[in-house]
Amino acid sequence: MSNDFPSSKLERGKIFAKTGLKVGTNYAKRYLKKSVGKKESEQEGKQFHTQNAREVFNEFTKLRGTALKIAQSLSMDEGMLPEEFAEVMSESQYSVPPINKALARSIIKKELGDYPENLFADFNTEAIAAASIGQVHEARLKNGQKVAIKIQYPNVKNTIHSDMSMAKTLMKRIISGGGNFDEYFDEIEETLMEETDYIQEAEYLKYFNKRFSGDNIITPDHVEELSTDKVLTMTFIEGKHLKEFLASNPSQEKRNHFGQLLWDFFHDQVEQRNFIHADTHPGNFFFRNDGKLGVIDFGCVKKFSEEFTHNYMQLLPKHLKQNEKEIRDLYLKLDIIKENPKNPKAEEEFFQFCKAYGDTFAKPYMGDEFNFG
Repeated sequence: MSNDFPSSKLERGKIFAKTGLKVGTNYAKRYLKKSVGKKESEQEGKQFHTQNAREVFNEFTKLRGTALKIAQSLSMDEGMLPEEFAEVMSESQYSVPPINKALARSIIKKELGDYPENLFADFNTEAIAAASIGQVHEARLKNGQKVAIKIQYPNVKNTIHSDMSMAKTLMKRIISGGGNFDEYFDEIEETLMEETDYIQEAEYLKYFNKRFSGDNIITPDHVEELSTDKVLTMTFIEGKHLKEFLASNPSQEKRNHFGQLLWDFFHDQVEQRNFIHADTHPGNFFFRNDGKLGVIDFGCVKKFSEEFTHNYMQLLPKHLKQNEKEIRDLYLKLDIIKENPKNPKAEEEFFQFCKAYGDTFAKPYMGDEFNFG
């Protein structure tokens, strides 16, 4: 358990600086060894990335907030990080140490006006989940209803911008292939700011709860009287995370069933041209014994324009027609590719890469039967 939460810019800056210096020194030493002709075995290369990833991840878990969100996002984007780095960073999807119990209690007291033991029939002082900007505690209302209480880490909103500037400098040394990723990091910063707005998240909870009412997809109910802009209380969703579900060796029938529910959940949102759950990391989905799919965490929700969703829904039909000009025009409209008059060869290579990716998704629809094996 973490005993401290560094909330000042100075404290956080020291941690970023320490991490950057250590990792930067490690990479410099590695470069020097290579420059003098010392060969590195494949195993040594993997070990190097794993050790550095562990250094970064351990410090990022102290910072939470922006740092952990970057770790979470990069670990899910294949190819951006060395494989060993991504594997360690993927722990941010499931295993983040919580803040200490006293701090959690004081946040609830400040926000809800009393300590949790007086507000709830039962309150688990051990967090059941901890993430980038907050952690979740299990409790039971006085009427017996089981709930999840999401509490926001202190001062996290005020540290996002300065954290992002420092984190960008550090992570650009590690990201594979170099390049300009400013837009990528800007999106993470914008997303984090949205996720600190628990009032807005409560509204999204209500929307999605109503939207999927009666389906095999369930979302939490908002408990308004025990919520503020820093504490969000909602009904508890039971179930297994993806790793646990797959470890139970489910039948192909169960896999197909939940795969269909995941498809239905996201496809419905795009097709209806409405709000879209945009925080898709595996920790937000629960595979339940009753066959229902549980979905949580509505802090990051996007609404795309009518034009975007219309064009997006044309992707499959265009790939089925296999008309390269129409596919290229659609990619340009969706900003999947950009015109590159200075390097048309690179533009064409990237287009063909994207088209091959799209064709893979279109293949099951190209015939009467498709073997996924």
